[in-house]
Amino acid sequence: MKYLSIAVSLLLLSACSMPLLALAQQEAAPDGPPARALEGPPPGLLHGPGGPGGPGAPGLPPFLRGIDLSEAQQDKIFAATYAQAPLLREQEKIAFKAHAQLRALAASSAYDDAKASALASTAAQAMAQISLQQARLEQQLLAVLTPEQRKQAQQRGDSRPGPRRPQ
Repeated sequence: MKYLSIAVSLLLLSACSMPLLALAQQEAAPDGPPARALEGPPPGLLHGPGGPGGPGAPGLPPFLRGIDLSEAQQDKIFAATYAQAPLLREQEKIAFKAHAQLRALAASSAYDDAKASALASTAAQAMAQISLQQARLEQQLLAVLTPEQRKQAQQRGDSRPGPRRPQ
């Protein structure tokens, strides 16, 4: 009985310490981009069959979820999405570092408006590159679809809640 209570105590202790360990690992790299950008595939690509989007949805962007794709289409979408990951990562690092330097400059006693402007411009340029890359990817993914599938994607985009694009 004594060994059982010790085993249960150790199990509970290890289960309670896991979130703390994960938090400590995230905070271990304060001069890099957020933990999400450090490791693993691009966001949304971890879901396989049964994950978001239902069976057969290999981590698709929201506008493609629910559209029946062939295996060849899924492979092309996968390749295009993973091909952009290094470019996005590099731009995320640039934007993160520029924002961090801008925050440090704003908090310092040696504030220089020209340097702050240059850092803000660098961060904005990196964010613009990210937006451009995402637009290119969306165009690549739409090119993989058949006309009927594109129509379905358009209808899904029109029915999504949130801000509407001007038409």
